[in-house]
Amino acid sequence: MTQLGGYRFVSERKTLQEIQQEVDQYIGQFKEGYFSPLAMMARMTEEVGELAREINHYYGEKPKKSDEEAKTVEEELGDVFFIVLCFANSLGIDLQEAFDRIMHKFHTRDKNRWTRIEE
Repeated sequence: MTQLGGYRFVSERKTLQEIQQEVDQYIGQFKEGYFSPLAMMARMTEEVGELAREINHYYGEKPKKSDEEAKTVEEELGDVFFIVLCFANSLGIDLQEAFDRIMHKFHTRDKNRWTRIEE
């Protein structure tokens, strides 16, 4: 078991379905529930912007100011992932099914789109 910021969790691999269920249980304990799709889109945009800022600090030409809070790319990706999970749950989308469909598309329609590494 690991503790992070007062939250205790088991460090085991979860399926995407289990992750979506965990987020749904978490959100389900609040009267407000999920935000509207428009509010979630705004939230997702905000989180992606924060991720872009961190990427720019670590890999771009814009260093952090000395008084700026230290965040990590990992933390910002986690925030983006969480809002994607919330968005999918609120719309009744199974992300495993969505992932399987997109991978099928990459393996069929886009199979010759990129230059493969020679084996």
